[in-house]
Amino acid sequence: MSYPWWYVPLITSPMLIAVVAVLHVLVSHYAVGGGIFLAVETKHAHDHRDQAYLDYLHRHARFFILLTVVFGAISGVGIWWTIGLASPLATEVLIQTFVFGWATEWVFFVVEILAAFLFYYLWGRITPKLHVTLGWIYAFAAWMSLVLITGITAFMLHPGGWLERNDFWVGFFNPQFIPQTIARTGGALLLTSLYVYLHGSLTLRDIRLRDKIAVRSARPALVGAAMITIGGALWYVFLPQSAKAVLETAAALNILIVLIFALTIAVFALLFFGPLRNPGWLTPGFAVPLFLFGLAAFSAGEFVREAVRKPYIVYNVVLGNQVRPEDVPELRERGYLEGGLWTRAYVADRYPETIVMSKTTDGTALEIDEARLLELPRQDQVHLGKVIFQYHCNDCHAMEQGYSATAPLLRAKPRELVLGTVRHLHRAHFFMPPWCGTEEEAQLMTEYLMTIAPPRPEGMLPVIENN
Repeated sequence: MSYPWWYVPLITSPMLIAVVAVLHVLVSHYAVGGGIFLAVETKHAHDHRDQAYLDYLHRHARFFILLTVVFGAISGVGIWWTIGLASPLATEVLIQTFVFGWATEWVFFVVEILAAFLFYYLWGRITPKLHVTLGWIYAFAAWMSLVLITGITAFMLHPGGWLERNDFWVGFFNPQFIPQTIARTGGALLLTSLYVYLHGSLTLRDIRLRDKIAVRSARPALVGAAMITIGGALWYVFLPQSAKAVLETAAALNILIVLIFALTIAVFALLFFGPLRNPGWLTPGFAVPLFLFGLAAFSAGEFVREAVRKPYIVYNVVLGNQVRPEDVPELRERGYLEGGLWTRAYVADRYPETIVMSKTTDGTALEIDEARLLELPRQDQVHLGKVIFQYHCNDCHAMEQGYSATAPLLRAKPRELVLGTVRHLHRAHFFMPPWCGTEEEAQLMTEYLMTIAPPRPEGMLPVIENN
């Protein structure tokens, strides 16, 4: 409640995070697997004195650096920018809890960048042994970045024993760490092969090199697909019960899970019967759909992984509306508007007639008189209800139009039903945060919600009231 609220029209701020994060993840995993690919294949080309293959790997390294180092770095900064604005409390918790982990990851990231540029710009100017060594330094640093970030993001889904012992290592080695590390390492291997196939099919005219790349990249891709399957199964086993309940309840997530399995099986089959058994299949017409199938499966998996955290951003630590669970009782007693630094200042500035002097343990202080809020003109009550909605609900819901818009959910609902839902959000939907305000504030938000609720559609059966 110490941060201002950030409004993103239509898509909402969490979906903006999702767009930026998924784009980054699709490239950052290639940054990891691509480093392993270049290290292994450069050694193979040097050992077999295959100059044509070395020339291709040099061209691929340029594409690799432009995509992963340039775009990857920009989109990585974009994630920090969006989460800092959209989820400031959760970002604060992650930074304070894992400051040592973030610092270590940044060290590996610097090593990663230096090794990547040295590997590319010293191509052909140093000994093959030193060149391959630089490739492996990059690959290890990139994988360690993945491991460190996975430990922190896995913590968001299941902090494990950290809730009882506020310890860095307990939080880092949480129940989701190993499953997600396995799955993400597998994803890095699989996505890299798909990037290699796409690049090779579009840039190579040498049939021998195409066939070589097809065969040599198929095995790590199949290993990666197997690791994703194993990691995904363990991910489900170690989910908190609330997350499993969200999966069972949300039809859209069930559809996405089926889609993930279907696309993964399709990618596995295409890899086995295509590049591994029939290298000649590696054409743009084959590589482009295979690449898109892989991206779709990976993106859907990221969406499911994020969605099952509801009603939390950080499980049992930060609720979806940027409130700590332990602060809910005080906010219900003092008031949501009073409990927020920015909301309180706004009310005091715009509606000074609602501010009164009260006694505290330290003397006297100015605070919002909740009863006076309901004495304001109706248009002002509606306005304050909108303010409460923006701070309390906009982290997940758009208002009238957009992603998970609230207005369509209210269609033709009577006021008493809407008010009852507001009072008991977490009972109406178990994956919703609890109501964090007073009874008066529930009345204010209901006033606002009724102004955006659409009417009953024409042609629908009339409501029959019980006597």
